[in-house]
Amino acid sequence: MNPSTHPVIVTGAASGLGAATARAFAEAGSKVALLDLSADRLASVAAETGGLAIPCDVTDAASAERAVAMATAAHGPARILVNCAGIAPAGRIVGRDGPQPLDEFARVVSVNLIGTFNLMRLAAAAMTTLEPLEDGERGVIVNTASVAAYEGQIGQAAYAASKGGVASLTLPAARELARHGVRVAAIAPGLFGTPMVTAMPQEVQDAIVANIPFPHRFGKPEEYARMVLSIVGNPMVNGSVIRLDAALRMQPK
Repeated sequence: MNPSTHPVIVTGAASGLGAATARAFAEAGSKVALLDLSADRLASVAAETGGLAIPCDVTDAASAERAVAMATAAHGPARILVNCAGIAPAGRIVGRDGPQPLDEFARVVSVNLIGTFNLMRLAAAAMTTLEPLEDGERGVIVNTASVAAYEGQIGQAAYAASKGGVASLTLPAARELARHGVRVAAIAPGLFGTPMVTAMPQEVQDAIVANIPFPHRFGKPEEYARMVLSIVGNPMVNGSVIRLDAALRMQPK
């Protein structure tokens, strides 16, 4: 699918991987709807890209339904969805103060996994009603997993579980939607230079980079975005979770 000729929805578009993805689609000529909770930062990225800023809580059904309806009214039904919205708070299952509060675990799963499914179900429903393109394709959905889905570290139980869910969702969703000509794939990034990472003290960043084989650095958000565009453009990518991690295998802590 040529991304330049079809409407796109990107969640988590106010910063990091989502903002880079929105920029890449805008540069390719796409009409992009940018969804995020952070209205101020979202407006800034929208102004930069010429995209449509839509405040949205991906964990809320009604909020997501309104956002997709607004994107559709402005640009037409999206043939491309990229889910980048996510959070990664650290927390041990049993810490100094006892067991991890259940609502902390539930919040991470709600944003990272349920939020991903929430937008996927809405976008996929619209995609299935569209006229197929020349190759029979109707849409592409790209979700964001993480290498933590495979090598979650101590203190990452909630995050690893949520991203493991995103990874496991990929194949059954691709199989189900195949008859409609809708592809589903996921990217499992390693350590990328997002605001969440670059806000860490420099000595912490240096210690993290020491474990990355090659390239010996954090990934660049635009490199994630390039992978998204590659998936969209390659019809054989379907049902796969692609590691984008510079050969990183995370240690227990």
